[in-house]
Amino acid sequence: LDELANTPALVQEKLLRVIEYGEFERVGGSRPVRVDVRLVCATNEDLPSMADNGEFRADLLDRLAFDVITLPPMRERREDILLLAEHFAMNMARELGFELFSGFSEKAKNTLLDYHWPGNVRELKNVVERSVYRTNNPYVPVHHIQLNPFESAYRPTQRIKTRANGPQKPTEPLVTPPDTADNKETGNTSSPANPSIDFSNGVDFKTLAQDFEVKLIKEALSASQYNQKKTADLLNLTYHQLRGYMKKYQLLESQQG
Repeated sequence: LDELANTPALVQEKLLRVIEYGEFERVGGSRPVRVDVRLVCATNEDLPSMADNGEFRADLLDRLAFDVITLPPMRERREDILLLAEHFAMNMARELGFELFSGFSEKAKNTLLDYHWPGNVRELKNVVERSVYRTNNPYVPVHHIQLNPFESAYRPTQRIKTRANGPQKPTEPLVTPPDTADNKETGNTSSPANPSIDFSNGVDFKTLAQDFEVKLIKEALSASQYNQKKTADLLNLTYHQLRGYMKKYQLLESQQG
């Protein structure tokens, strides 16, 4: 199983059942199916920390961690780079129907060894397969290693913004609390953090809560001169949490515009 850390909670629960009882139910089925398997899982996340934070089932982690192998990143295993590259290249040559693979030129080998491989083995595999495919000659060593497939003199340097066709959804006005007699008499006004709301006819809690969050984020953005990092600090959120709220309420587009 790859990308174990991204497994949804429901799947984690079912996976634990497979490990605990050696059985599962097929989709749409009603009877358990017995299995005898050993699971090998992979991840690039810190699962113990995720379990401590409640982001991954601790009981599942305990059962899976029968043995753990921690591999260093590709850039720290330079002695493996050419071995893996040869392996991926030969597999790609067979897939393309080549009679043989003529290896890599010295220039290509140096390119492979000098690159830092942030995408690790997956990136190495993609780069090698692309290079063999573009060489397209089993009798010529691979000479050019194109690390960036988007590398081109004609690549656009500026983003061209396009607008979707069709009517635009109107922006709903924010809910503002009505002035009350007490406010008028005392001269007090409702602050954004403690608005006065008329509950006599009931309210739509979700709508009011969302409107309040939008208004709060907008005012914090304005107070921080639209610096999102400072805005997150003002709201006691992480930068990624703020971005999540802005994406949820479609505020990112207005910031980019």
